[in-house]
Amino acid sequence: MSGTKLGSKAAPVRFEGVSKVFGRDVVAVDNIDLHVPAGTLVTLLGPSGCGKTTTLRMIAGLEMATSGRILIGDQDVTRLPATDRDVSMVFQSYALFPHMSVLQNVMYGLTFSGYGREEARARALAGLDLVGLKGFDARLPSELSGGQQQRVAVARALVLEPQVLLFDEPLSNLDAKLRRQVREDIRAIQQDLGLTVVYVTHDQEEALAVSDEIVVMRNAAIAQKGTPRELYDAPIDSFVADFIGEANLLACEIVAIEGDQAVIEIEGYRHRLAARGLPPGPATLAVRPSRLVIGQGEGIAARVRKATYVGVRMEYTLEGGFGQVFAVHEDVEDPLPVGAEVRLSFARNGPVLLPGG
Repeated sequence: MSGTKLGSKAAPVRFEGVSKVFGRDVVAVDNIDLHVPAGTLVTLLGPSGCGKTTTLRMIAGLEMATSGRILIGDQDVTRLPATDRDVSMVFQSYALFPHMSVLQNVMYGLTFSGYGREEARARALAGLDLVGLKGFDARLPSELSGGQQQRVAVARALVLEPQVLLFDEPLSNLDAKLRRQVREDIRAIQQDLGLTVVYVTHDQEEALAVSDEIVVMRNAAIAQKGTPRELYDAPIDSFVADFIGEANLLACEIVAIEGDQAVIEIEGYRHRLAARGLPPGPATLAVRPSRLVIGQGEGIAARVRKATYVGVRMEYTLEGGFGQVFAVHEDVEDPLPVGAEVRLSFARNGPVLLPGG
């Protein structure tokens, strides 16, 4: 190896009023505006059929926009074919050639991009080193684990030094432990090289873990976009609240507005929180399972209906006049028995009022 180092030509991506319609009336993406700053990792998150993969494929040039403009850097690529766009894509299936060695797989794209054999080999070896597979170059894909195969696919995309790197559900074929490791690897490489990455997943935890910004999609449109913490702590409506990290949705009454704070009441229990522009009256409250406080004394009367031990925590289903909620508690040594009468309250930064709820 000749000391070859891989760099980055990271460029921003912009969608301006982009729609994609299949056939006469199947709207896959509906008039979206999107900006992915250069050097950031932006995740498209949402349920099946929401438009996230079609959006990714339009960046790649594998689908053509029906209307609107797509720009990569300063170049309008809306009508350019995939071969004329400086992007690389890592697929869910890895798409490795089984009869080729790991090195040959990583070199494959380079040989079609005008690189001489020695330079392509040096760049491929550098790519394997970058993803932690130094010394694996002579192996066949069948001799690697799923996580190692995924790293080969990442290396093959990286060595082309694309302006934009695309990931389509890259971890869905891996078990839970490997998913965590490989997502950490992808994030570390993205940050070390300053890559522009657009990443598609339906896994909320994965999105929270890797992203600079998350774009939540629903019904072919963007429901909300923001940093992981913004979406987790301040969801715009009940869909986003429940899709990002799970939430209990409770009916409440806003009994007073004091400046930018609201006082809410549920079955006589009162709590103060950000009003988010809502007036007094009925409202919807979203509360994360980890931000429900289970105890005695002040709070909402509830009963333990289910108690499940999952190793590092207890998971409880609790019911009362409000309906049912799901809560988690770190005390695994002294769990609450089914049928126990408890009081529910909220952590200081626990619940959030939903303007669209």
